[in-house]
Amino acid sequence: MNFLQKWPEPVVPVQHLSDSGIRVIPGRYVKKPSERPSSVDSAEPDINIPVIDLQELYSDDHLLRRRTASLIDSACREWGFFQVVNHGVSHELMARTREAWREFFHLPMAEKKKYANSPSTYEGYGSRLGVEKGISLDWNDYFFLHYLPVAIRDRNKWPALPVSCRELIEKYSEEVVNLGEKLMKILSVNLGLRENYLSEAFGGDDNGACLRVNYYPKCPQPDLTLGISSHSDPGGMTLLNPDENVSGLQVRHGAIWLTVNPLPNAFIINIGNKVAVVSNGKYKSVEHRVIVNSEKERVSLAFFYNPRGEMPIKPAEELVSEEHPALYPCMTFDEYRLYFRTRGPSGKIQVESLKSHP
Repeated sequence: MNFLQKWPEPVVPVQHLSDSGIRVIPGRYVKKPSERPSSVDSAEPDINIPVIDLQELYSDDHLLRRRTASLIDSACREWGFFQVVNHGVSHELMARTREAWREFFHLPMAEKKKYANSPSTYEGYGSRLGVEKGISLDWNDYFFLHYLPVAIRDRNKWPALPVSCRELIEKYSEEVVNLGEKLMKILSVNLGLRENYLSEAFGGDDNGACLRVNYYPKCPQPDLTLGISSHSDPGGMTLLNPDENVSGLQVRHGAIWLTVNPLPNAFIINIGNKVAVVSNGKYKSVEHRVIVNSEKERVSLAFFYNPRGEMPIKPAEELVSEEHPALYPCMTFDEYRLYFRTRGPSGKIQVESLKSHP
C-alpha cells in the first residue's frame, strides 16, 4: 500500500492537551454543528442494541444452538451491532488487559513516543487518522498493532511497559481470535454459506487481525467534539472490549444516535464493511462514533477481524441472482482501506460510493 512515510503536520497527543489544563479545545477538534453530540441523540433510552447469551452455542441441543444463531442473524440484519455475554473469553483477562493499557497511557510521554507511529503502517502510538493536511481531528490517542497474519506480527513493536503488557496482548488476542472465528462460522451458516466460507474468503489461516486500543482523555468541551467521528469499520468484524464504567460508543439507529450501555464482561460486536460486502448487503455495517466527557477518561480495546490485505473481496456468488444482483464490485482489502487511512472516519460515504449502479 502506498502511504506517506510521515504525517503532513506535527502530531500533538490529545492527552497532552487535556493534561495542560486548557479550557477551550483547539479549532481542529471542533466539529461542524451537524456532527456534534446532541442531548436528544439518545432520546429513546429503552432502546439499545441486542444482548445475546452465547452459552447455548456450547449446548448439545441442536435447537438451542440454532436459536442463538438465529438471534445473531437478526441482530446482523437489523442492527449490525450486538453485545455478547458468556462468550468464552476470560473475564479476568479482559479486565487485566484493559487496565494494563490504561497504565501504558499514563506512562511518561517520552516512553510512549518510543512507539510513535507513521501513516506507512499506523502501527504504534498515535493521535490521528487520515493523512490529508488540515482534516478535522478527533479527541483520542491510540495504540495500533498487528496480531495476524503471523508473518507481520512483531512483539518488539508492542509496549515493553507495563511489564505484563506483551504477555497479556498475546493471551488476550489468542482468545479473542477464537471467539471471532466461532462467530464468523455462525455468520457463514446464517447466510446460507458453508461454515468456513467467510474465513476462507478472508484468507484462511492467513487472515488479518489487529488491535486498536483507544484512549479518550477528559475533554473541557465535550459538546463540540468527538472521540472518533462517525464511520463504519472497513474490515470484517470488530470485537470491542469497552470501558464498562464509562459509556461513550454511539450507534446510529434510524435518525438518532443511541448511546450503548456496556454490560460487565461483555463484548460489543459489530459487522464491518467487508462482511456486508460478502453478504451482498444482507448484513449491515452501521455508522457509529464515540463521544467524550469532561469528568472521566475512557479506555477501550477494538479487535478487528479482517481479510488479508491482498484478498479480493466481493459478494458471495451464492447470494447473487437476477433478483439480487451484486451490490459491490470486487476489491482487495488493501485498496479498500486506503480510503479510510487517507481521509479518516467519514460516515458511510466510502462504502456507499462503492455500490454498483445499474
